[in-house]
Amino acid sequence: MAVRQTARYNPRMITLLQGRLEEKHPTRVVVVCQGVGYEVHVPLSSFDRLPSPGTDCRLLIHHHIWPDGQALYGFATERERRLFRLLLEVSGIGPKTALSALSGLPASDLVAAVVQGDTKRLSTISGIGRKTAERMVVELRDRIRRGEAMEAVAAAGGGGPDPKLIDAMQALVSLGYKQAEAQRLLAAVPAETVAVSTVEEIIRAALRGH
Repeated sequence: MAVRQTARYNPRMITLLQGRLEEKHPTRVVVVCQGVGYEVHVPLSSFDRLPSPGTDCRLLIHHHIWPDGQALYGFATERERRLFRLLLEVSGIGPKTALSALSGLPASDLVAAVVQGDTKRLSTISGIGRKTAERMVVELRDRIRRGEAMEAVAAAGGGGPDPKLIDAMQALVSLGYKQAEAQRLLAAVPAETVAVSTVEEIIRAALRGH
């Protein structure tokens, strides 16, 4: 099995590991590639998707290097790795806390909490206090991809993405609202209102604040 590398961050940084899963422990695994064992830290969400030890596995890697060392962080999906990297850009959040965030909440719930400004829920994650949760909302809300943000807001209304909420989001953005503000307005519209309203009525309810 080969270790694939990329020059995205550094010519020698590892971006993917594919090989035999030698050890499997919560938050830490060992993957053997071409006779070399790599220790990889993983969130619980990725750990749950891994096969049994002794079988082949594939992990997307964030190769973190700092002045005194380096470590590998592995993810089952690109979405998890991207959220991990976004979290690292928040002031006060390092790899350990970012991994804790992805272990404490599923990726979709983490996105929903950020776009809705739910600092109370974010503060329940180990290592994240009120001030850090507030920074997460301020620094990440406008950086979440629009499609993911729409799905998060729709899911908050119950069930899967609601086409009416997605259309309402697009309309508010076209009216000049920032994505984060549109998300906040729509998240405040009760699910029962969304269920019986047209897109236009949902927009009016969001702009009225109820």
